[in-house]
Amino acid sequence: MQIMDYLKKYSLYAILILGVIFTACDDDDEPEPEEELEVITDVKLVFTPQGGGAAVEARAQDPDGEGVQELAILDEITLEVDQTYTLTFEIFNNLETPGEDIGEEIEDEDDEHQFFFSFSNDAFTNPAGDGNIDTASDAINYNDTDDDGNPVGLSTTWTTSSNALTGGSFTVRLQHQPDVKTSTSTATTGDTDFNLPFVLNIQ
Repeated sequence: MQIMDYLKKYSLYAILILGVIFTACDDDDEPEPEEELEVITDVKLVFTPQGGGAAVEARAQDPDGEGVQELAILDEITLEVDQTYTLTFEIFNNLETPGEDIGEEIEDEDDEHQFFFSFSNDAFTNPAGDGNIDTASDAINYNDTDDDGNPVGLSTTWTTSSNALTGGSFTVRLQHQPDVKTSTSTATTGDTDFNLPFVLNIQ
């Protein structure tokens, strides 16, 4: 009887140890959940003149969403000299029915997103320079911030130069930065939702 009790006791221990080992293996093998990038099929930049007048719009479109095609630029940006504009965005996933407003999602998750910009040097008097894609601390007139006071970029302000420009550049880049966005985030922090290089004219 003692031998049988001994075998039962230590067989139970062996089963418990094996259970712990298998459970640990299962935990190690389980992949961490990944943050998914937004599916974006349509982006529209809307430059609204502060003094009144018609807005200037420029579009990019990706009709196959997560397919092989990328967002393609459809328009050039043509602004007036010596004019101040408010830039806003219309961003949608139109593979959904009805279309999903990604702009609303970015606003809801503003602590995970930031827009960065680059443009032809001195195309604007305010902000001056060439944007903050290359150097994040360079000036951009952000009109919105997240709860931590960090810039977002769904709304920005731009004053064009008095000098005409033909065939310049204006690039807007949206970074998805869950758990990594800070006051010193750069255009390479996180993952890129889109990076759109438009042609810029000022006349």
